Amino acid sequence: MGGGGDMKWQKDAADQNFDYMFKLLIIGNSSVGKTSFLFRYADDSFTSAFVSTVGIDFKVKTVFRHDKRVKLQIWDTAGQERYRTITTAYYRGAMGFILMYDITNEESFNSVQDWVTQIKTYSWDNAQVILVGNKCDMEEERVVSAERGRQLAEQLGVEFYETSAKENINVKTVFERLVDIICDKMSESLDSEPAMLAGGGRGQRLTEQPQGNSNPNCNC
Repeated sequence: MGGGGDMKWQKDAADQNFDYMFKLLIIGNSSVGKTSFLFRYADDSFTSAFVSTVGIDFKVKTVFRHDKRVKLQIWDTAGQERYRTITTAYYRGAMGFILMYDITNEESFNSVQDWVTQIKTYSWDNAQVILVGNKCDMEEERVVSAERGRQLAEQLGVEFYETSAKENINVKTVFERLVDIICDKMSESLDSEPAMLAGGGRGQRLTEQPQGNSNPNCNC
């Protein structure tokens, strides 16, 4: 008896066939293009007619980096102030952030520092961040120069890219670079603290459980 249950478990185990799972968040003011950016990467589609994200939405995408199968759980967060307290709960366990502003919107650029404070306050110390100036296809309406973006990124100690979800410029590059930075940081941590491999302390946030094992921290 119960054979069907065993078969179901095997199927579920196959669905969990990955080496790591990284939780990534796209954050930034409302209307900077977070949802378009996510859809371009996950579905390779673009539409400018999105309704503002209410609360939280996420997509899952599996990528291969350095012979590893990495499952990305990418969360699209609402930029509106009234949702800020909801979204902070989702910062926990996030390993990477795409902090986005809109190159045609000065206010969104000025808010970057506030978002950095949010990351520092609510996320894990070792979370990696890439600063992204989105909508670089709208050159005529640009108010934030690429140089200002670069200088801010340097000041914050993070990498910087200008992107366009509409024209599909640097979208894939940003995600792949973020995954690489997280992998690099993970290798450094494992080299300096081998105990992490045993899943002790913070190391559990770094690596997923072996495939097939149930993991209470897994939101998949």
